[in-house]
Amino acid sequence: MSSRLRSTRLGAALAASTIGLLVLSGCAAGGGDGSGGGADPSAEIVVGSQNEPTNLDQIFGGSSGVTEVFTGNVYEGLFRITDDAEVEPLLAAETEVSEDGLTYTFTLQDATFHSGKELTADDVVYSLERFVGEESIAARKRQLSVIDTVTAVDDSTVEVTLSQPSISFTYNLGYVWIVDSEAGDLTATADGTGPYQLDDYRKGDSITLGVYPDYWGDAPANGGVVYQYYADPTALNNALLTGAVDLVTSQSNPDSLGEFEDAGFQIIEGTSTTKEILAFNDRVEPFSDTRVRKAIYSAIDREKLLDAIWDGRGQLIGSMVPPSEPWYIDLADNNPYDPALAEELLSEAGYADGFTFSIATPDSGVHSTVAEFVAAELAKVGITADIEIITDDQWYQQVYTDKDFQATLQGHVNDRDINFYGNPDFYWGYDNADVQRWLTESEAAGSVEEQTELIRQVNQQISDDAASVWLYLNPQLRVAAPGVTGVPENGLNSLFYVSGIQKG
Repeated sequence: MSSRLRSTRLGAALAASTIGLLVLSGCAAGGGDGSGGGADPSAEIVVGSQNEPTNLDQIFGGSSGVTEVFTGNVYEGLFRITDDAEVEPLLAAETEVSEDGLTYTFTLQDATFHSGKELTADDVVYSLERFVGEESIAARKRQLSVIDTVTAVDDSTVEVTLSQPSISFTYNLGYVWIVDSEAGDLTATADGTGPYQLDDYRKGDSITLGVYPDYWGDAPANGGVVYQYYADPTALNNALLTGAVDLVTSQSNPDSLGEFEDAGFQIIEGTSTTKEILAFNDRVEPFSDTRVRKAIYSAIDREKLLDAIWDGRGQLIGSMVPPSEPWYIDLADNNPYDPALAEELLSEAGYADGFTFSIATPDSGVHSTVAEFVAAELAKVGITADIEIITDDQWYQQVYTDKDFQATLQGHVNDRDINFYGNPDFYWGYDNADVQRWLTESEAAGSVEEQTELIRQVNQQISDDAASVWLYLNPQLRVAAPGVTGVPENGLNSLFYVSGIQKG
């Protein structure tokens, strides 16, 4: 192919609105080594999950399910985030950074897409542009708004200039898929450079990944992977017990763990970044009033909820930051369980007789069960919560995209996602100028200590404002059949690399 120069300037308004996302420090180490002893390298791995993607394209709200299946498996980024949160080069074979930290030059790996097309710099330019483009609703779009220009210097070299230094730039790039610029609509198809190719997609049922024979890196340790989806956790557990699936990506029913242990299954417990959140639409009354949000927080016995849902596993948190992140501070009691305080705050806000609102909650996972608990707690202080059960697809359109809701229950899986509170256009509409400024300054800070202090200020402020109700931090539990090895241990942003999984 002939080399050519192509440069694109991204919107100045977008580039000016950056919010920092800082590098994750060490979490628990990953799962088994994948050696598998007498494992069969041609065996197909069947993965049971309740986390089905809403579509197959990460920039159009494919949910955490699309990360679980495709990131690092079908699609690759310039960098890779490991199971213990380290940043490794992937499609960026070499990286040079200018002294001022504003120019990154990437030399690309010699790789091909599953369609047979060679990876070129134009594909990288296209992929970065579409990720931060107007149509994208990708979760990390705002963090990558520091990108000013993307240039294809030649077929194998890409130059990216930033509007300001970003210590998290390469970390964030680890979540951006490099896609075939000629592939077209990717909501129901795929064309990546990863070790697996999409063989079959049956919406509402399964996704089948086959080994890509011309993969540029190490071949997978198995003969392919099927993700089998179950809406009902009981059905998922039965599938594991009967051998219909080899492992489950997340165990949502701790009552079943004893049965699995008795049957010789492996219980794999790792580090989670999934927060169960009661999020308000802070733009609308009464949730525009901090006192109302704090009243709701203090009306909910979160410890009782955690025990009811997870039987003592998991952890109470008082802000968006889990203990695995360096700017964590213990805020679990900052908005304490205190119904009398809740009633006092409601009276001060002009709602002594309570009010009625609706909670839109997806029908997946434990959200509807949590919603019932929350509604019962709020009723004790005179608040009526009407529960609106919707599908995941409806949630992404109604809540995330259209922002047409009063309150919602959702699990936020992203690591380093406190930055969402620095974006007043995010679906929950929290708008605090200090928080926005601190997050912006943290990304350009001169030292890790300075960055940490700034984000701890954010952590404290959003908790003081009860920007949301952080109900609890999920435990990360996976269950695998005997003889299955190489299962990733941690639950970092739903990343789930399957190439090292084997079974006998």
